[in-house]
Amino acid sequence: MRDILIVSIVAIASIMALRRPWIGIMLWTWLSVMNPHRFTWGFAYDAPLAAISVAVTLLGMLMTSERKSPFQGTPVTIFAVFTVWVTLSWFLGVDSEGDYYQWTKVMKIFFMTFIAISLLHTKHHLIAFAWVATGSLAILGAKGGIFTILHGGSYRVWGPPDSFIEDNNEFALALIMTIPLLHFLQMQISSKWLRYGVSATIFLCAASALGSHSRGGLIAIAAMGIMFWWRSPRKGPMTLLIIVSLFALLPMMPEEWWQRMDTISEYNEDESALGRLYAWRVATEVAKHHFFGAGMSYQHSGIFQLYGNGGGPIAAHSIYFQILGNHGFGGLFLFLLIWLSTFSSAAWLRTNARHIPQAVWAANLGSMVQVSLIAYAVGGAFLSLSYFDLPYIMMVLVVMARKWVENRSWESEPSIPFLEYAGLRKSRSNLLVGASTNRTHQNN
Repeated sequence: MRDILIVSIVAIASIMALRRPWIGIMLWTWLSVMNPHRFTWGFAYDAPLAAISVAVTLLGMLMTSERKSPFQGTPVTIFAVFTVWVTLSWFLGVDSEGDYYQWTKVMKIFFMTFIAISLLHTKHHLIAFAWVATGSLAILGAKGGIFTILHGGSYRVWGPPDSFIEDNNEFALALIMTIPLLHFLQMQISSKWLRYGVSATIFLCAASALGSHSRGGLIAIAAMGIMFWWRSPRKGPMTLLIIVSLFALLPMMPEEWWQRMDTISEYNEDESALGRLYAWRVATEVAKHHFFGAGMSYQHSGIFQLYGNGGGPIAAHSIYFQILGNHGFGGLFLFLLIWLSTFSSAAWLRTNARHIPQAVWAANLGSMVQVSLIAYAVGGAFLSLSYFDLPYIMMVLVVMARKWVENRSWESEPSIPFLEYAGLRKSRSNLLVGASTNRTHQNN
């Protein structure tokens, strides 16, 4: 039944994408981020659904005049250079043939990122993009949160099989990055009950992140919470909300969870932490001796024999050292520059869009993307999530929202919000457009 449902959704969306290729971007994002086919047990599990979504999107692009150049901002230009650098790193790496699968997997994500920038131009496209990407993870987070609560946190929560976020640590960080984006979407909703539903989903995502038993996730959620509080215009209610959430979630966690979290301050005695330090030293040595790094992975026995103490390969467990070992100092510099420029563009949105009634949503987006990027920067220091879709999706949202504000696009776009397409509103008088968007933001 699941197989038929997933394939049916893909078939319908694919037909729609031939006429409106931006729908193909939504389909790809859903398949790539959520990996719904990995929760089936039949023919859909290994079906080339993602490839189909790419094909129909490209066919739709050929038949539309709405496509534009993907080079729409500084972050995208840096991202393009990084893409070339990664390709050279793979081609000149220690095992280009063995790393080919990983390179193609990453390049598909990068390629569709450029396609998304080419096709997503209106406010409605961007809001829909945010809903699909965030909702895909939020559904998984809500499921994991319910599981954590029902079992008192005794079992770890894992991500979709055969995905970038299959591991409990990476899945935790992905959910933590999702929480600020959920809050952004919550600000776009006028219905009180729907806002309550999003609040419940945020709570469940936090529970799921804690239920992953990820120490890096705990550090990331602390950093995200502090930034979230700092960005909130209503610090009193936000403080109360954080305290209530902590008192609701932490007491139910089992002794095993507390013992694992306690090892954060005892890294010099923890075998896992010492292994990471060892992997980081090897990554640094690789970057010193290989200008483009080792390729798509520096976890090769020969490399660890040469630059380590004779131990076996160990995952980097850090976005920074993963990129450093894989792509050298130049690759790490470009990687950091992507996110610094994205953070700067998000700050531009907060500063320049908040006083424009029609663009308050863009200011809110910039603010919440900054919170997510802080979580990514802090949690990513201890987790390997360099190539996952969500950060690059946030880059697209920020870059295109900034372009939307700079072009004063609200003057030419029809005022039909995405949520109306989804049938979540009954009356046009309740829609969030123009000044009413600003009023809803203030009420939240």
